[in-house]
Amino acid sequence: MNSSSNSHQPKKKYERNVENLTAHLEFNLIRHNIQLMKKKLNFGPEEPDSDPDLFRSRILQSRGEEGHMDDQLYYKGEHDKGVLAKGDEVKKILDKFYKRKEIQKLGADYGLDARLFHQAFISFRNYIMQSHSLDVDIHIILNDICFSAGKQFALGQALSNHRPSHVDDLFPFFLRHAKQIFPVLDCKDDLRKISDLRIPPNWYPEARAMQRKIIFHSGPTNSGKTYHAIQKYLSAKSGVYCGPLKLLAHEIFEKSNAAGVPCDLVTGEERVTVESDGKQAAHVACTVEMCSVTTPYEVAVIDEIQMIKDPARGWAWTRALLGLCAEEIHLCGESAAIDLVTELMYTTGEDVEVRNYKRLTPISVLDHALESLDNLRPGDCIVCFSKNDIYSVSRQIEIRGLESAVIYGSLPPGTKLAQAKKFNDPDDPCKILVATDAIGMGLNLSIRRIIFYSLMKPSINEKGEREIEPITTSQALQIAGRAGRFSSKFKEGEVTTMNREDLSLLREILNRPVDPIKAAGLHPTAEQIEMFAYHLPDTTLSNLIDIFVDFSQVDGQYFVCNMDDFKFSAELIQHIPLSLRVRYVFCTAPINKKQPFVCSSLLQFARQYSRNEPLTFSWLRRYIKWPLLPPKNIKDLMDLEAVHDVLDLYLWLSYRFIDMFPDASLVRDLQKQLDDVIQDGVHNITKLIKISETYKLLNLESLSESQSRLSGTSKSQARRNRSKVLGSKAAEPLAPDAGEKSLASRLVQQGLLTADMLKQLEKEWMTQQTEHGKERTESGTYAKGTRRKKKEPDSD
Repeated sequence: MNSSSNSHQPKKKYERNVENLTAHLEFNLIRHNIQLMKKKLNFGPEEPDSDPDLFRSRILQSRGEEGHMDDQLYYKGEHDKGVLAKGDEVKKILDKFYKRKEIQKLGADYGLDARLFHQAFISFRNYIMQSHSLDVDIHIILNDICFSAGKQFALGQALSNHRPSHVDDLFPFFLRHAKQIFPVLDCKDDLRKISDLRIPPNWYPEARAMQRKIIFHSGPTNSGKTYHAIQKYLSAKSGVYCGPLKLLAHEIFEKSNAAGVPCDLVTGEERVTVESDGKQAAHVACTVEMCSVTTPYEVAVIDEIQMIKDPARGWAWTRALLGLCAEEIHLCGESAAIDLVTELMYTTGEDVEVRNYKRLTPISVLDHALESLDNLRPGDCIVCFSKNDIYSVSRQIEIRGLESAVIYGSLPPGTKLAQAKKFNDPDDPCKILVATDAIGMGLNLSIRRIIFYSLMKPSINEKGEREIEPITTSQALQIAGRAGRFSSKFKEGEVTTMNREDLSLLREILNRPVDPIKAAGLHPTAEQIEMFAYHLPDTTLSNLIDIFVDFSQVDGQYFVCNMDDFKFSAELIQHIPLSLRVRYVFCTAPINKKQPFVCSSLLQFARQYSRNEPLTFSWLRRYIKWPLLPPKNIKDLMDLEAVHDVLDLYLWLSYRFIDMFPDASLVRDLQKQLDDVIQDGVHNITKLIKISETYKLLNLESLSESQSRLSGTSKSQARRNRSKVLGSKAAEPLAPDAGEKSLASRLVQQGLLTADMLKQLEKEWMTQQTEHGKERTESGTYAKGTRRKKKEPDSD
């Protein structure tokens, strides 16, 4: 036994030597790495070399060897015996580190703003206090800090030759941890370069290679400014018209071809070529988002240039203004945009010629309000800012034996044109128009008098918050200007309000000068987002957008457009496996996120695409349950409008993914049939409203009373009562008895719930209640059993 024991002694001695050597090398490596890290960060002087033997036991202990110190690490705070720092002391050190202004400033230099710094510190502190396998280098630094603070321990005397450690020495390790949880810190310089939006003119080298002539046609509504620009467009050898609406693009498309100038049509959902061989015509009418910035033209027309300030779409006007390759660019819009356009063109080295126009027909604000619908006359247009008011007013007009046309934003373009034609027809008994501000652009209407039913309008501010506040001067002028147009039978226009209390506020709004536009919108491109994704491969598209906006740098003449709708779509389809470029395209598809069916359709389309299953015409017919019946009430009409939007979505995607959405022509024919069904429904809208009232799907009288009270609010009261509603849901004024109505009826009223969805919810609820009842019965029986068997360990 003795000899055997002796034979193992050399082996143990050898193992101890290996351990000592390993600890020696490990310690030197750690110290060397710490020194390099500090030097790289320019953080403090280099420390003199330390005696590695001094720390051999500490390193072995931190690895769980020679003394098994895993249960005595400083963050445990137990069995310390003066060798390692206790947990409460470590907390004090970390808190001191967090509060040091120098550390916060240094963090900011490395991209950690106050929010990121705080989040990184919380994570770092949790790592230090809760980790069961703390890195050796942090272990050593923390102990050094504690020892140098006056801790009495056995090895303290041996450390007296070293520079006292300081809480600042934790920064390299804190930064390393921060980069692990915020990968963006490692590539922030690259990301800043990618998101540098300070010189947008340089994005369009083809346009910068030519000297363009910029002509600004400035004037109010019905001043002839667009007419003069279009004449130049028609007389040119080639041209492009860029409009804000599909209706306007259609109008120029038809006018151009009627004048013998072959013109193509390009919108997000439609492409029409007029040449028999399919070649592109020299002229094209398009929506502003669809204009080409690489095709050369002789003349370009950009309509409604003041929309360059639009929080969501302004980027499209900026892109057209800076990027169109045209010898002459004619801008049409409000004078409020002149200064900004001049400044932007100064950066491109191009001069702006301003041509001012005056209104062709007079318009006046009446001295009296309408006050009652009994005072309506032929040619009147009542402007409302909610669908519920549209329904209410239409019903009250029908009760008085009059017929009215109805136009609002979510109607298909064909239905809007049909209603406009009905109102304009002198032989049609329909002499009254009830409309939203959708009439402000894109429709030629023969209106004598504009009547504002209310001056309060929901809007979205630059933060994406929903507000209800008085209409702006620009909006009021745009709408009021529809009265007494030069081409109509009414040569003088009149403007008034429904309520007497609103008249003075309307005068004040119309007499205010229009605020000059300060900045133009910008939008990240797919290429920029792809470069972001290259650096941050594990980040979702929605988060990539947030990071892009945070890092983006813009000049004072520009702003980054609100991307809430884009992020909504990105989050909606996040779980579906798609390439980044395809995902980006799906997210730019224009959808109404207030329509549940439209949102679920985007999701379904993306899912089909990810499975590589083409969305055929037969598949789509089954999906929308075609054929669809004519609407029997307002809810049915809203459902049909949502289906029309889904067909628009299909057509929009069909021009981006032609192989996966192959039946665009068949779907367009189907959409025309649906448009006819919707037109019939709108033609009989008062009947639909009457049925809806019968089945209590609408509560129009209370809504009307509430809106009337809101309309009668004075300017000061309106400001005091201004409400902000976060999110994207429509916030209609509630009726006095709204609190007594059921949640289901309110959701149906707001268009957020359909009858089919309600039935499905009821069915699911009943099923859940049945199952829950069974579970309660079973649990009750089980509970009795547990009372008899209190000692069973698994009874919980």
